[in-house]
Amino acid sequence: MAFFERHGIEEKEAFFFFTRDNPSFPLHFHRAYEVIIVNEGELCLTIDHKEYRLHPADTALIFPNQMHEFTTIQESNITIVIFSPELIGDFWAEYKEFVPENNVFSLHTKPDWQKLSSIYNQKSFLYSLCGSLIEETAFITADHSSKTKVLYRILLFIDKNFMNDCSLKTVSTELNYDYAYLSKLFLHMTKMTFSQYLSHYRISHACYLLKNSQQSINEIAENCGYTNLKTFHRNFYNINRNSPTAYRKTGDRTAAVL
Repeated sequence: MAFFERHGIEEKEAFFFFTRDNPSFPLHFHRAYEVIIVNEGELCLTIDHKEYRLHPADTALIFPNQMHEFTTIQESNITIVIFSPELIGDFWAEYKEFVPENNVFSLHTKPDWQKLSSIYNQKSFLYSLCGSLIEETAFITADHSSKTKVLYRILLFIDKNFMNDCSLKTVSTELNYDYAYLSKLFLHMTKMTFSQYLSHYRISHACYLLKNSQQSINEIAENCGYTNLKTFHRNFYNINRNSPTAYRKTGDRTAAVL
């Protein structure tokens, strides 16, 4: 069974990276994108049941909710970058219902990690990775057929319908699964209720719109699925400990570098 990590749900426009020697990590998935760059050695990476052997300069761009795991072959040194979909909003909007046929490509220029404290350099770096991936592979509609991907299907449903009347009851009808079963499955795998996850998702998108659009707060609330403005303000404050107006003014963009 894969486990769910909260990357891309709790961080506001998150971007962080770290380097590891001889790493291994079990099957998992998350809303954030993940980049794996092999600096030395060899890594075995599995993405949605497809196995890759990565060598120095090989780079994997893993899409939101793609199930993946990796293990070192003898020895390796890798750099991992995890970032929110909102940082590459145009690419995310166009490809959110697709996955690459081949997630791996070669990175010809080694990143200057010291320069990636700026959000503008971060976006430039990430869009260059997206461009390289587009040049290297075709894209296919995400596969939802496996039983192990029930939660994946729920998360994709939220991606497409969070701005509307999105509820677990609607999901259970759409996916033809028992409501109680989906409720227990969701809580077990994410450690959050469906409504908690939906609130975090909606507020995360609201943060993106506050920083990247001229929409009014009323419009943003409506575009994030809130019909009641008081509920939007309450949920926004509970998650961010700040009001939407104050958040928009502060320029609250932080990059955590580990």
